[in-house]
Amino acid sequence: MTTAFPALGTTAELLVTDPARLGPAVAVLREELAAIDEACSRFRPDSEISRLHEAAGREVRVGPLLAEALGVALRAARLTEGLVDPTVGAAVRALGYDRDFASVAADRNTTPAASPAPGWHRILFDPARRLVVLPRGVHLDLGATAKALAADRAARRIHTTFGCGALVNLGGDLRAAGPPPTGGWQIALGDDHAAAVGRPDVTVALHRDCALATSGTTRRRWRHGGRTVHHIVDPRTGDVPEPRWRTASVAAKSTVDANTASTAAIVLGPQAAGWLERRHLPARLVGVDGDVVTTPGWPEAREAA
Repeated sequence: MTTAFPALGTTAELLVTDPARLGPAVAVLREELAAIDEACSRFRPDSEISRLHEAAGREVRVGPLLAEALGVALRAARLTEGLVDPTVGAAVRALGYDRDFASVAADRNTTPAASPAPGWHRILFDPARRLVVLPRGVHLDLGATAKALAADRAARRIHTTFGCGALVNLGGDLRAAGPPPTGGWQIALGDDHAAAVGRPDVTVALHRDCALATSGTTRRRWRHGGRTVHHIVDPRTGDVPEPRWRTASVAAKSTVDANTASTAAIVLGPQAAGWLERRHLPARLVGVDGDVVTTPGWPEAREAA
């Protein structure tokens, strides 16, 4: 059984192996999504992360969920050596993504000079005491990890609470937990996650307790200063990366790890396949011209006819 609804600026989809558990499982998913939005949304003035920005330069004790999300984001930055960096907030806003995506202006006439992200290492964070000092002028954007964290948390909680298999899909960030249906969860991949079910480029199977994330440049894009830009920023420049891949799909043990790697792949461009292979991460990269590159371990796929 499955259901879908809008959330976090994308579509949330839930599938469970026990139809009787769908209703209460959806309630759990909605609760997790509401909590991550309240903690991490940079578009809500009442979110906890917005209040953290207002207290920049001072030590702040944050709530358990924001502390977890911040720890996950800093871990992603450390593991990717800054390719995925939560301090890109100012750069993303400078490109015009300064409000919920549905309200982003179609075009803007000015393009401010891009500058590198301040760097994740500037954030002082004591996870044991949940204490944070955010330097003045540093703006956080947890978009590369917070949605993925919500998928991980929700899938685990649904399986633990109800005992059934569950698949959570948040706009291409997927997490499976518990026993899958016979043959595994069938996942349709494409440039547009919303249209992929009807027109998949390829279909793969996900099994128990694994994750898949797809990052791409074809959906969240807009015109800014006379050029097309998108939501993935290279922290090293503060600008969109040079176009090499239109989508990067990565399989991992958690959605956070999968989405961290898929985002890093878009940023890395031509070096992505080697970077993923050295980290033993199965991936499928689709180039802007349609060429497809996979790394060892990528699930056996059924290509579209």
